[in-house]
Parts: sequence; C-alpha cells; structure tokens
Amino acid sequence: MLNLNPNITVIEEEGAFAVLDRALALKAKGAPVINLGIGQPDFSPPRHILEAAEKAVRDGPHGYTTPIGILPLREAVAAHIEGRFKVPVTPDEVVIVPGGKVTFYFACLLFGGPGTEILYPDPGFPPYREAIRSGGAKGVPYPIREDKDFGFDAEEVLSLITPRTRLIMVNSPANPTGGVVDAREIEKLAHGLAKHPNVAILSDEIYSHLVFSGAKFTSFLAFPELRDRTIILDGWSKTFAMTGWRLGFGIWPKALVDHVRKLITVDHSCVNVAAQMAGLAAMTGPMDEIEGFRRSFEKRRQIVVDGLNALPGVSCRMPGGAFYAFPNVKGTGRASRDLARDLLNEAHVALIPGESFGDNGAGYLRLSYAASEAELREALARMKGFLSARHGRP
Repeated sequence: MLNLNPNITVIEEEGAFAVLDRALALKAKGAPVINLGIGQPDFSPPRHILEAAEKAVRDGPHGYTTPIGILPLREAVAAHIEGRFKVPVTPDEVVIVPGGKVTFYFACLLFGGPGTEILYPDPGFPPYREAIRSGGAKGVPYPIREDKDFGFDAEEVLSLITPRTRLIMVNSPANPTGGVVDAREIEKLAHGLAKHPNVAILSDEIYSHLVFSGAKFTSFLAFPELRDRTIILDGWSKTFAMTGWRLGFGIWPKALVDHVRKLITVDHSCVNVAAQMAGLAAMTGPMDEIEGFRRSFEKRRQIVVDGLNALPGVSCRMPGGAFYAFPNVKGTGRASRDLARDLLNEAHVALIPGESFGDNGAGYLRLSYAASEAELREALARMKGFLSARHGRP
C-alpha cells in the first residue's frame, strides 16, 4: 500500500465545485437547473482586456517571465493600489500569481509546520482551512457572527492568539456571507496585534471593488505599523470578471518576497504571459465597465434580499459587498444541508449549504447573485413554491 502525506489526504473538496458537478449532471439529464452556487460574475471581461490578450497570444512574448511577474504589470498594480488607498506601494512588493488562492496557500506554507496555529474565519472560504492543513499547521477558527452583520469581534479574535499562532487570515468583503467587517473592529484587531509582534496578517481583499451603499471597506494597508507583517491578497477574477484566467496578485512584506519567489520556481515558474498582458490592460485601462458591474450587483442584491425575506422560515441580512447572500434558514425546520439537497433535486435551484463553510455556517445557505435578474427572480419563485408547499401556505 502506498503511504501518502496525511496533511494532503485530509483535504476536502470545495463545496461549490461539488454542487456544480451535481447541478451539471442534472442539467445534462434535461433538468432546468439555475445554479446560484458557483461564485463567478456572469459578465464578460471588458473588450480592451480581451484585445490585449489576443495581441499577446498572436505577437508574444511567448517565453518565461521573471517568477514574480513582468515589471510593467507589477508597476501598474503598485500604482493602482497606491491610488486607491493613498499608501506607498512599490513594484518589488507585488507578486503576480495564477489566481488568488496561491497567495494564501503560500502564506500557509511559510507560516505553517508542526506545532503552529493559523486563525481563520468560520464561516469562511473553505480552501483557507484546507491550505492550513496541507501546510501542517493547526487551523483555529474564529466566529463570524450574523448579529455583527457577518463581521467579527476583534477582542474575540485576539483572545484566540497563543504562543503558537503565526498567522491570522481575514476576508472582507467576505465569501460566503457578503459581510464587510466594521472599520472599528478592523482597527481594534490591528491595534491589538501590537502586543503580538510575531503574528502576521493575511487580508483577502479580492472583493474590495464590490462594496455597496451602507458599507465601508477598510484595507489592512491602512496600518503602516503592521506593513512588515501584512500580506494583501487581490486579483482580477471578481473585479474584472476573469475567474477562468487564473490571475491574482499579492502585496507582500519585502522580507518575504524572496521566499515567495523560490516557492513559485518550484510550483509554477511564472504566470502565462497572455494573462499578464490582459491584467496590465485591466489595471491601466478604463474602469467604467467595472463600476457598471458593481451597480448591477447592487441592484441584484436588493432583489435577492427582498425575495429571501419573503420566503417562509427564511431571513436574510443585507450583505455589504461581494455577490453573496447568506440567508438564515433555521426557521424552516430543515437542516441546511438537507434543504440545499432538496432544493436542487426538486426545485432545481443550486445553493451551497452553510456547513460547507465551517461549523458556524450550519443553519444557513449561500446564494450567489452573480446571475441575471431573470434567473434570480425565477429561482426565488421556485424556492417560494417549494417552501410554501412544505409549510402548507399558498
């Protein structure tokens, strides 16, 4: 029998892809499935991005690039972030990677190992937990609470730090809840870390362009005293509707960039050039379509929240960002995993059970409103019919 690395064999598949597979199987049999499970924009990238990629495919360059990304792209990212947040960012702090996941995976490798602990949000993006496991650290979940608009209590997070803690992972706006952490809690956490100089922060800000009225986003770049231990995760997938392009970036402490460069040479050598050229066009081109994406999501948010709150046994807070709603379904009397299964099989609406995102997700479903308004209204109507029949309502 082959002996495998136990850090790898315990990894679980991301729930959204498992639901996607089941939804596709039903659709192949002719079922009219509406998939609100997968989290990706339903728009096409702006035309100037596509043209830049087309030119690169045709004209090149076609060779390897420096592992951390071509200099013009790193310069553009640095300028973009500096312009948004009014903080100095240099190209040698920027690392281009094939998708946002690589940044937190590398962070878990760098700060993991036997006897270490990494804090992560629960409910939270499932690959955080699996990356921590594969890096050999112990994952310590901290609660994300509905009564805090799906934010966290900074004092509660700080209380979980031990001498073994090496990294805290934060995600705002968040997957799966759409929650935007209150600026006061971000500030409390940042200031509290002054007492823990050996603890690093990874701030996943991949949805930071998708913040809606009623919410205010705070980047961890706002705290210069933490800059030498702060890793920012961002990229093109959600902002520019480029999920399949696998293009992301991290802003790293300068002292860690060389370690990341070495990991890249072992892992993937460099990001493909055409994607990098597309990313350059995105960072330096017009952003009006991107604002249009945001406004469309904000409109859909209202449709979804109003529709969910009209369902029997369901309540839903207004998410502050991203394109997810995280309705509370405890009032239906059904376990969320069972409810998600039956909604898919009987109403042909694909949603993700909250347990897929951690123990604190039990009793909730994740709904992605990165779908057309017509699909969202039809899905809500099907859900209402299904739940009303179960509750004996017309």
